[in-house]
Amino acid sequence: MRPPTSTLRRNVLLDRVVCQLVPQSRLPGTLRTLITSSRASASIPSQRLKPGYFVSNAFLPRVKANGIHDSASSQRSSTVASTTSTTADTTDGSSSTTQPTTSTDLPPVDNTLLPHRRRHAQRKAAAAAAAAAAAEASRSSDTPTPLINPDAPTADLAPDASSQLAAAAASAPADSFKRRLSSLLSLSKPRLTVLVVLSAMVPYALYPVPSFLTSSALDTSLAPSLSPLTLLFLTTGTTLCSASANALNMLYEPDTDSKMTRTRTRPLVRRLLTTKAAVFFAVGCGLAGTLALYFGVNPTVSFLGAANIALYAGAYTPLKRISAVNTWVGAIVGGIPPLMGWAAAAGESATGDGTWRELLFASDGSSLGGWLFAGLLFAWQFPHFMPLSWGIRHEYKAAGLRMLAWTNPARNGRVALRYSLAFIPLCIGLSATGVTEWSFAVTSLPVNAWLVWEAIKFWRLEGHKGSARGLFWASVWHLPVIMVLALAQKKGMWGRVWRSVFGEPEEEEGEWVYEDEEEEEDVGKAVVK
Repeated sequence: MRPPTSTLRRNVLLDRVVCQLVPQSRLPGTLRTLITSSRASASIPSQRLKPGYFVSNAFLPRVKANGIHDSASSQRSSTVASTTSTTADTTDGSSSTTQPTTSTDLPPVDNTLLPHRRRHAQRKAAAAAAAAAAAEASRSSDTPTPLINPDAPTADLAPDASSQLAAAAASAPADSFKRRLSSLLSLSKPRLTVLVVLSAMVPYALYPVPSFLTSSALDTSLAPSLSPLTLLFLTTGTTLCSASANALNMLYEPDTDSKMTRTRTRPLVRRLLTTKAAVFFAVGCGLAGTLALYFGVNPTVSFLGAANIALYAGAYTPLKRISAVNTWVGAIVGGIPPLMGWAAAAGESATGDGTWRELLFASDGSSLGGWLFAGLLFAWQFPHFMPLSWGIRHEYKAAGLRMLAWTNPARNGRVALRYSLAFIPLCIGLSATGVTEWSFAVTSLPVNAWLVWEAIKFWRLEGHKGSARGLFWASVWHLPVIMVLALAQKKGMWGRVWRSVFGEPEEEEGEWVYEDEEEEEDVGKAVVK
């Protein structure tokens, strides 16, 4: 530490007086050393700071001190930056040059800055160096960096349930029950499975049970009704079949999943589960689901569940690498669960042998409602998936999955618009077949018009200027609104509710009672005669 200025001046005066009175050669060695050090200290210029040093840089430039820097600050900066000095001697014997280098190749920091500003500059330099290193590592890795469209429809979506479960499994201990359970649940794609189950439950609830439409059955105990136990087996079996199909899908394409942002967190990609465990889970769910549907519902629904697993895992998934036709196969997979729910309800009131012909192709046309619901879910896949795939079309292309979003963008928009228009006649058909009231055809029209308008913009702009995002979110809201409107306007439901609340007699029932009384009177007169 440098002594105060007053001490330095006193030492200089003492040195001059001693040198004038006594020759330096006759002085003791200790005193000569003291005088030499005093001269060296006096040769150091005074480090006085002007008032402008403490003013903001925006007004006055900072005065840079020449000479000695703060040794403590220099030591701290050298510790943070891990600075080492390398000396290179020139071949002609000139003086050596010292060049500071850092272990992180950080730029040199001005040591004249205040300590807290110097530390801030070093942190910024370290962060910039780390970002540059990460970018270099991503460029040199084998997996190409996906080109994500900032206008992708799912850019602002939270991670799906499968990704969240995979993250929870990764944070759990290796052999814990939580890790295994979370990984297995992640294989089932929970949100997609819930959508599949709901699409089967709505047609089951909307099936026109005869007791709702006619009062010809006087004995209510013999009137057909929907069974809650059948609904339980339907939902359980459909859940297990969906989980099996999704697990088989992940087993087939872990290599392509690792190349896409939305699928690279799946459990098999992160090796949270072994392939053997995933196979056992998929096969077990498939067998349990089909058996639950067979014994708890009917064989027709069980066959539809097994066919859906085969189509999704055996046809749709391999076709993704071959042709864009995979989208139509996937739409068929989405249309089967509503047919399962309708066939389950039809089996409850079947009057014949209850085979697939009676449940799916009834001669009286009562099975048309199930096919209309299947058509709704089939058509919905296109305005939902086309804008979704457009936002990540570069990832699909990099992964080698053939989607219209990148193979034929113009056709991608046309297909979305075409199937959006199909919702209007489908909703009218549900009213014409007696599944819903005619008011459903009217109330569903604004929702269908909104979807069509977003599809027109998506087709014209080919996904740009936010049109893909608009159609995607319109499809997300469209399906539940249509289902709720259909449930709220089921054929004859509100009339039955009115009669049950206010107790008004049914006209037909009164006629039946009147005819029975007349018959009893006729029989009595005949007996008297």
